[in-house]
Amino acid sequence: MFSRLVRPGALRAASLSQTTTSALSRFQVRGLHAIPQLQHDATFRKDGISEFMSPEAFNFAWTDYQTHLVDKLNLLTEDTVDANTKPGDLLVKYSKRPEMASVFNYASMAHNNHFFFNCLAPTRTEIPEKFAMSIVDTCSSVESLKLDFLATANAMFGPGFVWLAKNLEREGLLQIFCTYNAGSPYPAAHARRQSVDMATASPAATGNQFAGSMGAHAQNQKALAPGAVDLQPILCVNTWEHAWMMDYGIRGKEEYLERWWNRIDWEVVLHNHDAVGTLRSARSSIARRF
Repeated sequence: MFSRLVRPGALRAASLSQTTTSALSRFQVRGLHAIPQLQHDATFRKDGISEFMSPEAFNFAWTDYQTHLVDKLNLLTEDTVDANTKPGDLLVKYSKRPEMASVFNYASMAHNNHFFFNCLAPTRTEIPEKFAMSIVDTCSSVESLKLDFLATANAMFGPGFVWLAKNLEREGLLQIFCTYNAGSPYPAAHARRQSVDMATASPAATGNQFAGSMGAHAQNQKALAPGAVDLQPILCVNTWEHAWMMDYGIRGKEEYLERWWNRIDWEVVLHNHDAVGTLRSARSSIARRF
């Protein structure tokens, strides 16, 4: 059934991208930033992600694209104090430095793309009971969370990521928000001006998105200045066209999102949820792993 999603152009694109990767791989030898190993890396490379992403699309969106990001990051930080600084730390360090926008963009995108693929499983997983209770506390039901999350992601008109985050200022309640392009979800990076979709952001959120914040079920909506809410991400979906268009075509974003939901690794999401604790200082516990 899934084979129908793989279009002839995918094989040509994959072949071209593999050639590009081999030409650039020499930079990785001398660079200190490297492509992280995914938990299911071998399975994904061989078989893709069953009923979600073909091997060709996985190679394009993860192997080739992450290689590109890492190669650029190595070139930008070579022979500097940032040569072995993790992307999660680089994006915070340079979020207030316009002249370092290139480092920020590549570091943030490398972080976000890794976060997305790190939360995927080769088969469907069940939501742990402990985490399901947290979902119900915030948005009444798992189905409500799914509807709000996918509707928010489908409504994004442009590339970016949609995040599920833990609100550390409201007893760990969950919240959905968007970042566009290579925007960062971390409060420490919110000083950087990021694009806003005025149709999905609250009027006060002029520098950070609070889109689709659980709709009528939100217990954690606030009208605060950008960066005033400590939101720690635990899950995200990639809405960049290169992540879904190869398998699903121009009109296939909605199907891509539905299939993504069925391949979330909920054990990883629970681990992310528990790792941040309930304190503001917990930001680094997740960011520094990427």
